[in-house]
Amino acid sequence: MHKTLIVTNDFPPRPGGIQAFLHNMALRLDPDRVVVYASTWKHSAEGREATAAFDAEQPFQVVRDRTTMLLPTPRATRRAVGLLREHGCESVWFGAAAPLGLMGPALRRAGARRIVATTHGHEAGWAQLPAARQLLRRIGEGTDTLTYLGEYTRSRIASAVTDRAAARMVQLPPGVDEKTFHPASGGDEVRARLGLTDRPVVVCVSRLVPRKGQDTLIEAMPRILAAVPDAVLLIVGGGPYEADLRALAAATGVASSVVFTGAVPWSELPAHYGAGDVFAMPCRTRRGGLDVEGLGIVYLEASATGLPVVAGDSGGAPDAVLDGETGWVVRGGEPEEAADRIAALLQDPDLRAGMGERGRAWVEEKWRWDLLADRLRELL
Repeated sequence: MHKTLIVTNDFPPRPGGIQAFLHNMALRLDPDRVVVYASTWKHSAEGREATAAFDAEQPFQVVRDRTTMLLPTPRATRRAVGLLREHGCESVWFGAAAPLGLMGPALRRAGARRIVATTHGHEAGWAQLPAARQLLRRIGEGTDTLTYLGEYTRSRIASAVTDRAAARMVQLPPGVDEKTFHPASGGDEVRARLGLTDRPVVVCVSRLVPRKGQDTLIEAMPRILAAVPDAVLLIVGGGPYEADLRALAAATGVASSVVFTGAVPWSELPAHYGAGDVFAMPCRTRRGGLDVEGLGIVYLEASATGLPVVAGDSGGAPDAVLDGETGWVVRGGEPEEAADRIAALLQDPDLRAGMGERGRAWVEEKWRWDLLADRLRELL
């Protein structure tokens, strides 16, 4: 593989799914052939310290832009061109196609032979807006390959780009580390610490924002408790919606059956998945299709942990579930449907075990990081 310049606004220590995706992929490339050009996470002393410590631990070079939001401005484009030439890079990977992929023509003129741009959920949203569609069209023409997460995002982005660019699209979703997420990940210890050892646990691991559907789970709890009286909902993660969710649990009368962990370090997430009997995140599409689930890697991490999953029907979330095999897809925002599926799983240990085993096998077959990193290397 030629030396590659990765250009991205989304990179750790900034938290998030895209950031984790890019970092995991970068770690699986030859470190001597990778240079990362990324934004600065925070300008605070704490942020600078965390960023410097993170960058020093990486096996490849990370160059930080002075801004916290890397955009395809003339200055940033000149910096990217300079890095391409300085390090002798012949390929470029844009961690998120929009908007940084607009740098593509300038990097091509500077000597880039292969340009790959990865799309996520937000590009599918862009595809619905006339002005943004034109920018996506330019990005498609300025790159060799646009990658997509799943069929939902592919179909929407393909409608915005030229037929030629659409024909060059290749699937490249995030992967799962099946050695990190597995059935013996430490869930019993988490259950014991939280006082949940003898209770059936529905776990949701996600940032607390309205799209993810934690409110739907809380509204489903009375119906779940009617079928499984000692069930508990374990909500793992932090976010701006937490106060509203706590208030909803109290108003719904289920506060004693809902446990909030707050933000959890990444290293402890596998054990928190393992603390559940069922994983549920009934996500929904909001804002007229602009706020949509791109894929939902949490469903695959739960499957790797051996849990059956209950997913919402937002965007590409169904691409991460074999409906009826690894779990079920329900209509987002419908508490009754989610409650019935969750209760059925909590009441049937054999059904849970069968779906969990199928999910684990599916992750090992299709979603391992090493398989997906091989695909990226071929594209570059």
